[in-house]
Amino acid sequence: MGQSSTSEAAILDRPARYLKGVGPRRADALARLGVATLGDLLANFPRGWQDRSSPMDLGAPTEGTSAVVRGRVLRAEHFQSASGMAIFKARLKTATGEIDAVWFKHSSRRYDVFAPLKRDVVAGREIWAIGRCETGLLGPSQLQVEEHYLSDDPLARLHVGRIVPLYSLTAGVSQRMLRELTAAALELAESRLRDILPPGLLSERGLPSYPKAVRSIHFPDSQAELEAARGRLAYEELLILELAWMLKRRQTKGSAKGYGYEITRRLLTPFRAQLGFDLTGAQKRVINEIFDDLRRPQPMTRLLQGDVGSGKTVVALSALLLAVENGGQGAFMAPTEILADQHLATLRRFLAGLPVRSALLTSRLKTKERSAVLARIQRGEIDIVVGTHALLESDVRFPRLRLAVIDEQHRFGVRQRASLRRKSAVLDLLVMTATPIPRTLALALYGDLDVSTLDEMPPGKTAIRTAHAGEADALAALTLQVAAGHQAYVVYPIIEESSRLDLRSAKKEFERLRLGPLAGLKVALIHGAMPGPQKARIMNEFAAGAWQVLVATPVIEVGIDVPNATVMIVQNADRFGMASLHQLRGRIGRGRLPSTCFLVAAPKTPQARQRLATLAASNDGFRIGEEDLKLRGPGDFMGTEQHGELGLKIANMFKDAAALADARADAERALQRDPRLLAPEHAGLRGRLLALYHKNWGWVDLA
Repeated sequence: MGQSSTSEAAILDRPARYLKGVGPRRADALARLGVATLGDLLANFPRGWQDRSSPMDLGAPTEGTSAVVRGRVLRAEHFQSASGMAIFKARLKTATGEIDAVWFKHSSRRYDVFAPLKRDVVAGREIWAIGRCETGLLGPSQLQVEEHYLSDDPLARLHVGRIVPLYSLTAGVSQRMLRELTAAALELAESRLRDILPPGLLSERGLPSYPKAVRSIHFPDSQAELEAARGRLAYEELLILELAWMLKRRQTKGSAKGYGYEITRRLLTPFRAQLGFDLTGAQKRVINEIFDDLRRPQPMTRLLQGDVGSGKTVVALSALLLAVENGGQGAFMAPTEILADQHLATLRRFLAGLPVRSALLTSRLKTKERSAVLARIQRGEIDIVVGTHALLESDVRFPRLRLAVIDEQHRFGVRQRASLRRKSAVLDLLVMTATPIPRTLALALYGDLDVSTLDEMPPGKTAIRTAHAGEADALAALTLQVAAGHQAYVVYPIIEESSRLDLRSAKKEFERLRLGPLAGLKVALIHGAMPGPQKARIMNEFAAGAWQVLVATPVIEVGIDVPNATVMIVQNADRFGMASLHQLRGRIGRGRLPSTCFLVAAPKTPQARQRLATLAASNDGFRIGEEDLKLRGPGDFMGTEQHGELGLKIANMFKDAAALADARADAERALQRDPRLLAPEHAGLRGRLLALYHKNWGWVDLA
C-alpha cells in the first residue's frame, strides 16, 4: 500500500472518540450505532432529510406536522404541571405572527433540568425552533419543541436554513451531535475519500464522485444534489451486490458434485400414489425443473416461490425423496419450531408406510434426546432431518447430506445459507418462499439462484374473503362460526401492552375476550415468548379441536394447518405489512369451508388505508408482494439483518430499479472483460468485494 493510501486509511480509521466533544460515554453510545471511526461516521448515511430552508408561515400551519420557526423571544417562563412535568414556554415573534414554543422535561430534585434553556432562550434573543405544530381555532396555538438553535451560533448552519439530515439514534446520541460530528469528520477526511468506481464508468453513467456524493448525502445544497448523491451511492451498493452474486454463481456452477441422481421411483411412485390428490400442472413443471437440476453435475441452487397454499411442501418432499432414493440425506430447515413441527407432521403423513427415517432437531430438545438424534444423523440412520436454526450448529454432522431445503427464505439471511452449505463439501440447495416477488428483485436478492414459480393453485382451494371491519362485527361473525362447530384466530401485533404505541396486547386482550365478548367459549393464548413445548402443546390441542378460539401473535404466521379454522380477526391490522397479513390469513381456508379474514384497524395514513384496500380486493400473493415492496421498500421486506448482510445502507431495490438494471449490466460487462477483477481500474471494486463478502463468510472467491 502506498504512502497516500496509508495516510487515507489512517485518517478514516481514526477513532471517533478523538473528535472534540466525544468522551468515553459518547463513544460507547456511538458504538451502538456501529460508529467507531471517522470512516464509520461518513458511512452512517441519514435515514431521511428535512427541508428547513425557510421558516413556516404561521398563517398557514398544518396540524401535527413538523414545523420550522424562526423568531425573537418576547418572554419566557417555566413552571411545573400538576403531574410533576417541568414545562418551559417562550413566546416567539416571527415574520408572520406569534407562537408559543414549549419544552417538556421530567423534573429532577438534584438539578435544574432547564438550566441550559434559561441561558439560551431569553427575551430579545433570536432562535430557530423545530417541532410539532398544534393548531387552535384561531390559528397556531403552540410548537412542541424537539430541537432549537441560537441564530448567532456558528454551528446553527448545520441544523437550520437548509436541507438537514435525520439519522437513526440511540440513547445518548442526538441529531445535533451526529450532524456536528459528521461535519467535523468531513472537514478532516473528505479529501482522503477515494472512488472505487472506474473513472470511465462514472463518466458513462454521469455520476458524481464519491467524495462529492458523501458530502451531499449528509449536507446537500439542494434537493437535486441530494437525489444525485443518493442515486450515486445506491448504484455503487447495487454494483457490488451484483458482482458478488455473479461471482458466487460462477463459483457454484464451476464446481462438481461428485455424485449423481437416478430416478428409480422406488419412493416417488408410492409417495405420489398415497397423496390422495393430483399434482397441479405447475407442481409437475417445477418438480421436473428441480429434477433436471439435481441430475446435472453442478450443484443445484434454486429458489421456489409460490403463494400460500400452492403446494410447495409436496414439491420439496419430491426432491428430498429423490435424494433419499439415491442413498443421500436431506435437511429441511424452517424459521420457527411451530413450522418445523408442522413440516415433520406433514412429511410423516405423506410418507406413512414408506421406508424413510425422519427426525426433528430444534433447540427445545432435551440434552439426552438431542444427543441421540445427533448420533443417528452422524451414523446415517436418519434420511430426512427437519429442524430450525439448530441444524446449523457445529456438532450437527451429516455423512451423506445431498439436499438442503430452506423454507421461508426471507426469514433467513445469506449467512444462514452459507452455514448450511458448509455441512457438506458440495450440496444441492432448494430455498422456498411464500412471499412472491418480481423476477428482477428475485435476481437482486437471490442472484445466485435459478427461480421456479408455482403460479397455479390446487383445484377446490377455498378463496378467503377479506374485509376491513369493526371489532364488534368481526366478533359477532366469529361467534356464529364457532357456534356452527368451526374454529377461529384472533391475532395481535405485540405481547405486552406498549405505552409508546396505541396497540392492543395479546395478553391483556386475551383476558378481556375470555371474560367478555367470548365468555363461555374455549379460548387459548399462544405467543413467541412461550417455551417451545408449551407452544407445541397449545397448537396441537387447537388442531385437535380442544380450543375453539386461539388468541395469538404473528407466531402463527407460517406453518399452522387447521382445516376447521374459518375465521381470523387481525387487530391493529394497519401495523402489519401486506405480505405478513397475506401470510396470516393463509392460516384459514385450509380446507373446503368458506373462510373470512377481518382486518380491524383505524388507519391513520393513506398508505395504511391503501394496504388494507389492496388486501380486501385481492388474494393474489404476487400482486400483494409487489404492492408491499412499493409501499415499504426491500429493507423492511427482507428484514434489517439480511439487508445489512447484503451491504445495503441506502439502496432501495424497488425505487432504484433502473439503477439495479444498470448495475447488473455493468457487473456482467466488467466480469467478461476482467473475470478476477485484477485490472488497476477494478482494484477498488475487488477490495470492497473481498471486505464485504469474502472476509465475512467466504461468499465470493477471487483467487
